[in-house]
Amino acid sequence: MRFKLLLSMLLSVLLLSGCGYNQIQVNDEQVNAAWSEVLNQYKRRADLIPNLVQVVQGYAEHEKDVLIKVTEARASVAGVKATPELVNDPEAMARFQKAQGDLSGALSRLLVVSENYPNLKADANFRDLQAQLEGTENRITVARNRYIKAVQDYNVSVRTFPNNLTAMVVGAKPKANFAVDNEQAISEAPKVNFGAPAKPAAQ
Repeated sequence: MRFKLLLSMLLSVLLLSGCGYNQIQVNDEQVNAAWSEVLNQYKRRADLIPNLVQVVQGYAEHEKDVLIKVTEARASVAGVKATPELVNDPEAMARFQKAQGDLSGALSRLLVVSENYPNLKADANFRDLQAQLEGTENRITVARNRYIKAVQDYNVSVRTFPNNLTAMVVGAKPKANFAVDNEQAISEAPKVNFGAPAKPAAQ
């Protein structure tokens, strides 16, 4: 009886291995690792924001509306629980993307406002924070692209034959990916031009 049980287990392992079980697991781990890096870079950006807001506030206290929007956007991002399970929930992923997109927009407006304050632009702390922020945005883009590729590989592995049969048995389902109306725009770092302000258009 025990021999039959062991033989059955061995055959099951061999069948699962031959049907892509191991590959599905490898791809799943790659998705988790890529997602962790996305969250790491988004957290790095969120950690920079309080310092950035504080420096700007020192020079542009009356720009409260812009400063408040950045703070609120950051709080909204923090309110989205970015757990590993989020990648399996398309609606939760969409909320996460929207929150991050809103924060990107608020940051862009804040940096545009800084154009009106020459003393702020000359502040070493501001320049350092702005450089770190731009670097972080670039890292976010790289991390997002790696995550997108990892999810693509995973989803292909659970949808194609014969792996899809194994996926049905073990309950492996396609994962949510980044998908926004304007993927390119949300992936770009906020642009800041420290040159002369643009001339108003002729009436």
